[in-house]
Amino acid sequence: MFYTYAIKSIKKNYIYVGLTNNINRRIKEHQMGFNKTTKPYLPFKIILQEQYSTRTEARQREKYLKSGCGKEFLKSS
Repeated sequence: MFYTYAIKSIKKNYIYVGLTNNINRRIKEHQMGFNKTTKPYLPFKIILQEQYSTRTEARQREKYLKSGCGKEFLKSS
């Protein structure tokens, strides 16, 4: 299984969108500051988590969420 997810910084105006095959590990990495891109925005809350059977489907959704329409959708969540 693959997951598309979005996390939002609790302290700053920042949303990160990603995909993974192990959602628990990946969120933990973000929360512990192991990701250079998201480290300055700690801590996070999960605002979206979707499950897909193929990486292609998850990647397609990730691309949408990173687009202008997708970002507006996430901001309204």
